[in-house]
Order: sequence, then C-alpha cells, then structure tokens
Amino acid sequence: MPELLQSQFESGSPQVASVLGLPIHLLPSYPGWLLAQVQQGRGVHVVTLNAEMAMQAEQDASLAVIIRQAELVIPDGIGVVFYLWLRRKRIQRCPGIELAETLVRQSATVVTAEGRSPTLFFYGGAPGVAESAAQQLQERWPEVAIASADHGFLTEAEQIDLKERLRQQQPAIILIGLGVPRQERWIAEHRHLCPHSVWIGVGGSFDIWSGTKTRAPGWLRNNGMEWVYRLYQEPWRWRRMLALPQFAWKALIHPKA
Repeated sequence: MPELLQSQFESGSPQVASVLGLPIHLLPSYPGWLLAQVQQGRGVHVVTLNAEMAMQAEQDASLAVIIRQAELVIPDGIGVVFYLWLRRKRIQRCPGIELAETLVRQSATVVTAEGRSPTLFFYGGAPGVAESAAQQLQERWPEVAIASADHGFLTEAEQIDLKERLRQQQPAIILIGLGVPRQERWIAEHRHLCPHSVWIGVGGSFDIWSGTKTRAPGWLRNNGMEWVYRLYQEPWRWRRMLALPQFAWKALIHPKA
C-alpha cells in the first residue's frame, strides 16, 4: 500500500464563516484535510450542517455548543450555501454522504503515524443496515479495512461491548448514523474513547450504501432540491421540513456583517 506524503493532503487551518452564529469551515478540499488529520492522528468531530440542523441549534443551546466545538463543520445543505452566497462567500455544497464515501475510498491510500492502514467503524441505522453498507463498500473497494459495523438499536449490554471495542480497536475513521441531533450528541459524549479518530455523523448514509433507500436523482441534487426527494421517501418528515422556509427568511433578514 503506497504511503502518501503529508504534502499531498491539505493540512492548513480552515477559514471560518458564520451561519446564524454557527461556524462553517472553508477549505479547498475537505477530504484532503481530513486525510491529513487521519495520517497525523489528530482527532476531529465533523458536523454536516444544513438548514434543518441550524434551526434546531437555535432552539437547543446544547446542540449549538456541540456544533461550535466541532473541529470541522461543512456546508452539507443548499440552504447553508445560499446563506453564505448572500454574504458574498461563494462556496460549493459538500454533501456529508459524498465526503464520507470519499474518505472510505481513499482511506486505503493512507499510512498512519503508527505505520498501519486506517481502519473504519460503522454504527447506526436499522438492524442489518450498517452491516450491509459495510459489505457493499467492501465489495467496491476490497482494500478498505472496515473493523466493525453495528446497528443503532443495541441493548445496554451490547452498547457496553461496542464502547469497549472502540476503546480497544481505535479505528481511525468512525461513522455514526443515528440521525440529527442524536448522532452529534453521541459523538460528543463518546469521542474520548478514540481521541485520535475522525468522527462523522452520517445520518442516513448507511441506508443509501446498503441499497435500503435510494438517493435523489442527480438533477435534483444539482439544483438544491434533494430535500424534495427525501420528503417523498419519508413524508413523516414534513413537520421538520418547516424549518427550511424559516431558515430562508432568517438568511434574508439576519445582519450581513
């Protein structure tokens, strides 16, 4: 397995913008920067910020604290991109599922400071989903090292076992698919178990990778309308989607300092 030089990854500090008082970190390459952290053994909590999460954080101070403490907050939703465009910051959306998939694929090109290949850990989703997602990704990229995959409905005893495995295995990249804000809280509470790991809340990514659900067609994604397809798949989310027009209004009236 080839060892990549540190200079091949983005290792500088990200610039920081603000969305309703929450940070958004701006980098030319989010995967490159994260792979540099993996290579150097620097712990990172990645938050994939969208309009819905930003509105939740306005009502939930503890969630806002977690987001502000994260080392990397990326513009996952088109609403966040729109907010920053109104403030003359021309950025591109970085969907969390695409970032996570890129990290999975490229993890095999990295050698850590301990001289080994990074391992990955999946936790979340319905029974069988994370395991199926891991299997599908492993078939696509056999060189990737997935240490474990567990669903998000574990018993208390199984939770204890999972935490002990995290402590012992020290995976380099940990993907948590418990939904917002549960996954962000879980990461904040448990990242001390693997302080040198990259932790990412991946929402429903396991469902997509496993084939349990499908992602929106490209033309919807490219036009910032992926949320419409998600509402079609999960109509029970309509109340949560009310946050989108509220966010758009705040984007227009919030001071553009």
